[in-house]
Amino acid sequence: MIFKEQVAEAYKIIQDEICEALETADGGSRFEEELWEREGGGGGRTRVFQEGNVIEKGGVNFSAVHGVLPESVRKAFKVESQEFFATGVSIVLHPKNPFVPIIHMNIRYFEMDEQTRWFGGGIDLTPHYVIDTDARYFHHLLKNTCDEFNPDFYPKFKKQADDYFFIKHRAETRGIGGVFYDRLRPNNTQMDYQQILDFSLALGRTFAPIYTELIDRNRDTEYTPEHQEWQYLRRSRYAEFNLVYDSGTKFGLETNGRIESILMSLPPLAKWIYNFQPKENTPEAETTSKLIKGINWV
Repeated sequence: MIFKEQVAEAYKIIQDEICEALETADGGSRFEEELWEREGGGGGRTRVFQEGNVIEKGGVNFSAVHGVLPESVRKAFKVESQEFFATGVSIVLHPKNPFVPIIHMNIRYFEMDEQTRWFGGGIDLTPHYVIDTDARYFHHLLKNTCDEFNPDFYPKFKKQADDYFFIKHRAETRGIGGVFYDRLRPNNTQMDYQQILDFSLALGRTFAPIYTELIDRNRDTEYTPEHQEWQYLRRSRYAEFNLVYDSGTKFGLETNGRIESILMSLPPLAKWIYNFQPKENTPEAETTSKLIKGINWV
């Protein structure tokens, strides 16, 4: 099997595994699947989850697309070739309960030719309320996965997540970060492409244990209308980042991707309240104080 086909098939399995785990954890709704084809080449499987017991809206999407890379993207990637292949799994979940966090994962592979190909991806957590024990649990599991492959991965990718998931115009992080990497290749990892794929798949398989545990910890926590108002405000920050800065959103739009799949990441309901400032000595103020780079959660 050609390597890029091997990657795509492995990512399909990851999508299946995660969907099954999330349906079990939620215990209510099930994923709706839509198969689609891209006009320029390739297609994917969009799986959307709505109005579950825990998950209000979310998606676990797989795509494998190919064709001609737009000139603007070639310039951004600093590549000469025109033909490209890209495959990946992208996940965003927005829960009902404000004490269950928003989570995002993306694992992907991009190829133009034998010399121009790489892996990228990551997992990050956006709590509406930062719960320290949950944050430490999340980062410990990510570190354990990274350490299986390279002890330098977690500190490097954790810093890259802090820097990437940063809302510049707000001067705050989107959440508590996680790990983020791009352009992983043999020349910058001391691993071959098969080993890098193994790391990508291991990270993908970290997702379900992490999130199902966070669901179980917080799904029954009681909340008030005030907690939900704060949740809507935090969702608005998530939307701002995705629409202004997210490179995956930009890539999808510039390569004629499927709009509904690309914008699946947006929450079902969010609010923008003019100049909202949390009151001092409140859980909301405490959460805001932790939306900064460089916190050591492990």
